[in-house]
Amino acid sequence: MPVDAASNSPIVEAREITKVFPMAAGPVIAVRDVSLRVERSDSVAIWGPSGCGKSTLLHLLGCVETPSSGALVFEHRDVSALADAERSDMRLTKIGFVFQRFFLLPMLTAWENVELPQAEAGASRDSRRRRTAELLDYVGLAHRAYHRPSQLSGGEMQRVAIARALANRPVLLLADEPTGELDRATGEQIAALFDRVHADGTAVVIVTHDVALASRARRRLVMRDGRIEPDGQAA
Repeated sequence: MPVDAASNSPIVEAREITKVFPMAAGPVIAVRDVSLRVERSDSVAIWGPSGCGKSTLLHLLGCVETPSSGALVFEHRDVSALADAERSDMRLTKIGFVFQRFFLLPMLTAWENVELPQAEAGASRDSRRRRTAELLDYVGLAHRAYHRPSQLSGGEMQRVAIARALANRPVLLLADEPTGELDRATGEQIAALFDRVHADGTAVVIVTHDVALASRARRRLVMRDGRIEPDGQAA
């Protein structure tokens, strides 16, 4: 349902959200009373050790999960009040996702992986071709367009994944440990690409346990035991 649509409102705002997962041994509280705003110009890193709840928080911000309590508002809309189809469309057209293990479709070429979400969003064939060529050039892989993931290096696969995430011109790019599977030099190249995406106008939120990656963001938050630490800054 629509909420306050002030012109300076954030892309997404978490208001004291908690996420509880029921388990056989008892409920697990993955995120506890987190409040966070992501503005349109933001570059945010959420740093924390494994198991601190940062991936769950990213899934909440990306409308993959809904909070057990509290409110999550995405572009003036209460996410918990949306139907599954509405949240799916929001993820497809408004949010880009990049993952540690890439999750490219192995039977598709780099070109086809980038083109697919555009087709799902209903873009015309000509529009898809222009956008896919533009994005593969943007990430430096125009010459690898017709290679499948098995023919690409880890860094190249992550570049394709970033191009795919940008395919439908999202307002928000979310990345979960995007350099976790890469060597340091390749990780630096991917981090620089995220810097460029942000500089070109897309809000970026990265969750990571890598302090060096977190330090590149304009805003750095620390998460422990499901909570954002008050005034926490990654070292």
